[in-house]
Amino acid sequence: MYDLVAPCHFGLEACLKREIYDLGYDIKLVEDGKVTFTGDAEAICRANICLRTTERVLILVDSFKATTYEELFTGIKAIPWEDYIPKEAKFYVTKATSVKSKLFSPSDIQSIVKKAMVEELKGVYHVDWFPETGATYKLRVNMMKDIAYIYLDTTGESLHKRGYRKLSAKAPITETLAAALIMLTPWKADRILVDPFCGSGTFLIEAAMMAANMAPGLNRTFDSMEWTNIIPKKLWDEVFDEMRELVDTSVKVDLQGFDIDPDIIKAARENAALAGVKDMIHFQRRPVAELSHPKKYGFIITNPPYGERLEEKEDLPPLYRQIGDAYRKLDAWSMYVITAYDKACDDMGLKATKSRKIYNGMMKTEFLQFIGPKPPKRD
Repeated sequence: MYDLVAPCHFGLEACLKREIYDLGYDIKLVEDGKVTFTGDAEAICRANICLRTTERVLILVDSFKATTYEELFTGIKAIPWEDYIPKEAKFYVTKATSVKSKLFSPSDIQSIVKKAMVEELKGVYHVDWFPETGATYKLRVNMMKDIAYIYLDTTGESLHKRGYRKLSAKAPITETLAAALIMLTPWKADRILVDPFCGSGTFLIEAAMMAANMAPGLNRTFDSMEWTNIIPKKLWDEVFDEMRELVDTSVKVDLQGFDIDPDIIKAARENAALAGVKDMIHFQRRPVAELSHPKKYGFIITNPPYGERLEEKEDLPPLYRQIGDAYRKLDAWSMYVITAYDKACDDMGLKATKSRKIYNGMMKTEFLQFIGPKPPKRD
């Protein structure tokens, strides 16, 4: 059993926690921007393939106090690295971070950790030199208040890279953030979903994958697929096969994406095709002012322009007024808007039911929620 750590966007830990519980694993700790849970080798496969809202899955190898580089070296050398790193493996520290710690130089931390690992493994494997011709094992080190946390990265390229987004709009939202924001709403596959600023189609593609029960990691690989000393290849094959059998793209949905840029609409269609959900989403060139739908109880989930450049800011008031006007014409709909524009509600002429602070990368944004009435219960 391992302590597995899943990082996520600040403020969205509850979504990730629910996903991990749904996979059937016990949660040890929920902190700002990460959730720690316990699981075996199969859990590493399932977490990488199935979790929609985390960036990666890390094995917590060890943690110890280190206020000097000597203490860091000694602590790393004391870890039985042969339990993780085979003799022919390629291994290195991809990232080191430091918060409120005496050791703060990332390059020095990386160098010391690698040196200590080599010293320990030289004694075990009785060699003076490592060929590093085998599988890659990447480590991450986080110094937090003088405690060194040592992680082995099972994922490799970040999990937001599902493999479907070859083309993206000017201000794209990551796939993991889009999935988490959808989860913060009551939207379900039997409800209408419209994105009037669909860009490269991320919200709608993520929603379609959820509706089709399609695991987000089905079309990509992970570094730990090569770690046959920790995870047998058979386990990966079994989990991939199981997840593929659960996919149902014939499910009836009403997912619509609009944008004023015809090239972006073309890119969104291509991305949806790569994701395997192109027949589930209707993309069309249309400005937000022309947004309409005859049915009740639909959802808008969208990421409109923020006006990051000064010359774009003057375009925002009329644009947000159009969003408000279009929303008011819809019958009993709910709307969810992520934006960094601080006058969004004023210009839309709407009062948000709820607002939630979300960090989109380093940018502080608001997730504005305009919650409409629930549809009557069906017999």
